[in-house]
Amino acid sequence: MEVAVYNIKGKESGKKVVLDEKVFGIEPNDHAIYLAVKQYSANQRQGTHSSKEVSMLSGSTRKIKRQKGTGTARAGSIKSPIFRGGARVFGPEPRVYNFKLNKKLKRLARLSALTYKAQESAVKVIEDINLDAPKTSQMAEILKNLEVSGKKTLIVLNDINNNVYLSTRNLQGVTVLRVSDLNTYEILKAKTILVTESSLAGFSEFTVAD
Repeated sequence: MEVAVYNIKGKESGKKVVLDEKVFGIEPNDHAIYLAVKQYSANQRQGTHSSKEVSMLSGSTRKIKRQKGTGTARAGSIKSPIFRGGARVFGPEPRVYNFKLNKKLKRLARLSALTYKAQESAVKVIEDINLDAPKTSQMAEILKNLEVSGKKTLIVLNDINNNVYLSTRNLQGVTVLRVSDLNTYEILKAKTILVTESSLAGFSEFTVAD
């Protein structure tokens, strides 16, 4: 798939590049995408939710009322779940939601997501962004020129670029990632993916077998 390369002014630079069919043109696997996004979402959960059971509460253990004859439910102490301030029945407990996935499956999910974006013409190749200093207004102008201002945008870099990262930090909906840090969730979340020229070579690593 041949696409044009755009400069930071939003104009075609005259250069063209070929997107690797092994990365942007595979047969998508929806179930792999589902599992990868599920894992990503699960890994974001802290799992610190907690509630107190009877044994964890402080309070008198004196029997509140006689066992029978009251016409109401029996209760052993003030800590019983039937009383206000009592224990919680089957409440949440701290747990870890993380689960593992096979590397090949995660790679397949990434490639499937990239293929879908390429089919939607949501992948745009741009020249490398070189800023002398962090400047949010300058970055906002670049995004405006590329017609992605105000949209959920993923900028893919070849390596860490602090000036670009700091310039986008206050721009809502804009995410900056190295090509090596790409994940299925961020790819799918973005309406447009801006791929810098220097990062294109890094996509070939996604197709290398373990």
